[in-house]
Amino acid sequence: MSILWTSGDAAKATGGHVTTAWQATGLSIDTRSIEAGDLFVALTDIRDGHDFVAQALEKGAAGALVSRVPEGVTPDAPLLVVPDVLTALEAMAVFARARTNAQVVGVTGSVGKTSTKEMLRSVLARQGRVFAAEKSFNNHWGVPLTLARMPADADFAVIEIGMNHPGEIAPLAKLTRPHVAMITTVAAAHMEAFDGIEGIAVEKAAIFEGLEPNGAAVVNGDLDNSAILTDAARAAGASCSTFGAKDGNTDQLIDVQLAQDTTVVRATLDGTEALFKISSPGQHFAMNALGALGVVRAVGADVAIAATDMGLWHPPAGRGTREVIVLDAYDPDQSLILIDDAYNANPTSLEAALNVLAASVPVDGVGRSHSGRRVAILGDMLELGGDENALHVGFANHPALEQIDLIHCCGPLMRGLWEALPDHKRGQWAEKAQDIAVIAHSLLDAGDVILVKGSLGSQVSVVVTAIRKLGQTSAT
Repeated sequence: MSILWTSGDAAKATGGHVTTAWQATGLSIDTRSIEAGDLFVALTDIRDGHDFVAQALEKGAAGALVSRVPEGVTPDAPLLVVPDVLTALEAMAVFARARTNAQVVGVTGSVGKTSTKEMLRSVLARQGRVFAAEKSFNNHWGVPLTLARMPADADFAVIEIGMNHPGEIAPLAKLTRPHVAMITTVAAAHMEAFDGIEGIAVEKAAIFEGLEPNGAAVVNGDLDNSAILTDAARAAGASCSTFGAKDGNTDQLIDVQLAQDTTVVRATLDGTEALFKISSPGQHFAMNALGALGVVRAVGADVAIAATDMGLWHPPAGRGTREVIVLDAYDPDQSLILIDDAYNANPTSLEAALNVLAASVPVDGVGRSHSGRRVAILGDMLELGGDENALHVGFANHPALEQIDLIHCCGPLMRGLWEALPDHKRGQWAEKAQDIAVIAHSLLDAGDVILVKGSLGSQVSVVVTAIRKLGQTSAT
């Protein structure tokens, strides 16, 4: 592997003191996943990373970024000692951003950041060397860590930028200095920290404060607050393109057809008709793809090739991935489909997930009942502010529920929805997701399509794990 950081460059970037020279091929903040040759960054979060430096070095870390010599580590160990580790990591991010000639893309939005980032990783891969953020590293330490990991010889870099509170996006955007900034959408997420949707739009639009001169903006043009986004982009001196289903968008969604495992999209891309496929069902995926293709054009890559390659993309884990769970190893027909959307939830993403479930096709003639069902297992949507109860209850009247046979709920907020459901659709309710996980085997049957959806804090991922343990898993 090529050298990402030398101790000399890291010292130059941070002003820190090197105890013993080292060369690192990567950066890590977690000894559970650290690889030999990584520089271990001893961040302090829930735990103090200094407590794990000795372990990191034992596992083959090239060195460690620390603010003191940790207990159990000799003074001649390969360390870079700085006054503050996070500040030093930010300085390394600035250094790494300055040394690359990559076209840098910043992606933010209430929903769809990670999926869109991964779409861009997939569709740009045949047109250059692509570097993209790992997982959802989009916060005050995730963005600088991602930038510090960026290879100098990347052709494209895609950085995800998130927020929970006002004032978080602009500093991260200025650190990232994107050539192109994209906003996927603005929706009711983290509402407890904002006065309303308009406040969220203003915060998302702060990404344009970090744009490079003559940068480009790609924004959702279908929103009630799209003007807030486009006005902010133009005020920052950016060229601006929009995407969406409404007339007047630069890239317009004309038609979306959902099948069991695919989405077929017909669109006009800057006036040119296009037809392409996504290898996963979802109207929201079609919209994200349209925005991603606008980014492809803005970075100077070939949009036609990227549209064709959109079929190579699959949703990241926990964000709508579809799996076949074979319940009987001797009879593959005795299986169900699991839609794992357990990583996050807000009203916009829940609506999209329910629409996908409604369009799914169960299988009859198998299982105990010989009648396949569409089943939703829903956990609480968190951080929605004062309207959280009404936002949950309101889904009892969602049109997609006409096609959904049974809904199980967990969490105090989802109890409101559970109580509002018609009797024939009301499944089980439990205070905690773990209680649903324990009885998961009794709630499912071969032939079913099962959606599991909830905010990360609702812990519905334990239900996903329980369902997977019922059989053998394979991707659809």
